[in-house]
Amino acid sequence: MVARSPGRGDDPKVEPNSVVALNPTGALAEFVATLGWDQLPGRVAERVKELILDALASALLGYDAQEVRPLAAVADSLAPGRGATVIGGGRASPAAAALANGYLITAVTICDIHRPTSCHVMPEVLPAALASAEMAGSSGRDLLLAVAAGAEVTTRIGLAFGNDEFRKRGWHMPGIAGPFGGAAAVGRLLGLDAPRISDALGIAGSQATGSYAQLRTPAIKFQQARGALAGLLAGQFASAGLHSAQDVLLHPDGGVLRTHSEGGLPELAMDGLGERWELEQISLRPWPVAVHLQPLVTSLLEYSSTTAVPLRDIAEVRVELSEAAYGMHGRTGYGDRFRARLSAPYVTGVVLQDGECGLPQFHPERLHDPALVTFVEDRVKIVVNPDLLGSSVGVRITNFAGGARSDRRDTAKGDPETPLSRADVEGKFRRAAIGRLGGDATERAVDLVAHLEDVGNAGDLFQCLRAG
Repeated sequence: MVARSPGRGDDPKVEPNSVVALNPTGALAEFVATLGWDQLPGRVAERVKELILDALASALLGYDAQEVRPLAAVADSLAPGRGATVIGGGRASPAAAALANGYLITAVTICDIHRPTSCHVMPEVLPAALASAEMAGSSGRDLLLAVAAGAEVTTRIGLAFGNDEFRKRGWHMPGIAGPFGGAAAVGRLLGLDAPRISDALGIAGSQATGSYAQLRTPAIKFQQARGALAGLLAGQFASAGLHSAQDVLLHPDGGVLRTHSEGGLPELAMDGLGERWELEQISLRPWPVAVHLQPLVTSLLEYSSTTAVPLRDIAEVRVELSEAAYGMHGRTGYGDRFRARLSAPYVTGVVLQDGECGLPQFHPERLHDPALVTFVEDRVKIVVNPDLLGSSVGVRITNFAGGARSDRRDTAKGDPETPLSRADVEGKFRRAAIGRLGGDATERAVDLVAHLEDVGNAGDLFQCLRAG
């Protein structure tokens, strides 16, 4: 017989010990509520630290985006306050900080990506967790566990949607799966039990949205930032006692797996939960370009570092993309720095000309360099190869003397197959912190994240992250 919880209406509810048996929402809630430090494998804890430090670096780099400051000002005016840290900035209300940090992390297209679901994870999970941890005075270990739980929930719910059908409908995963991860992280930090975390996931489901209609515009980044705020609201409202549907993923009348993906693949949300960590499949991006262009940059930079052929001697660069990648990036213009980071023609030209791929390659003086524009227009050819899938890329570079070099890349530097090292991530953070955090604060932040489980109050980290 199903138990009923008093004061929660007439819908049948379950006791905590049976919540797992009902639905994937309940299974995930139970996982989050009961996750202990001894259940987090050492390698997973270290990976979560890298995800956190990489996201902090991405946020500091995010100030290069022109729209960041006015958007942060709007968030601050809508939700004034000084209770939480804006990475690389000052203090704002928890809601404004979640929005600002969510946007900063994703602003210059250099944050993480879970390739199996095409979902950026940290822009939604970490800002919600940071704001809640700062409000609660949480320990570093609590923050680390919360981020691990949030990242695992995000990636597993992403898998449950079944990316093919989900993508056909035009949905953008971060704004839909991300709020669940943010809610899980907040619920964990607030010490909610499984039914209350299930409430938080249900409230996240009421806010889950975002589409590819915004691709090639900065508004697509807002979907990540809003996802962070949605997760924060979900966890906080659940803590305050707002109850929700306990099966938001599979509810027969509007469950998000049904509405977004014809029921999806809910078994993937629970497969090996707590034993196999899906968050280990998250990739980190070393270069500020679109996900599908990371293998392309990997190939081009290897060519530049191993070949002495000057740009003037290159007759043609033929880049083959999958149909999906070509549709998003094959013909994208590069009149501004935002679109240039999504443009396969421009990225190809500037990486070959400069032998680098950083933020300076997307500043106005590079975008309008006559020699670069001529090279891109005359010698770079982007085509579809129907045999390629996802982010796989083929590159053939031919010089006027008749020599040619062909390469195919199915993965990029930073993917699980060729991961960034801890030293790579720390280097990214140090470079990003130049001019925004003091040298002492930068090194202190690196050390605190490296030993986060031993930090008694995460506020020590937040202090380092505010602008010096």
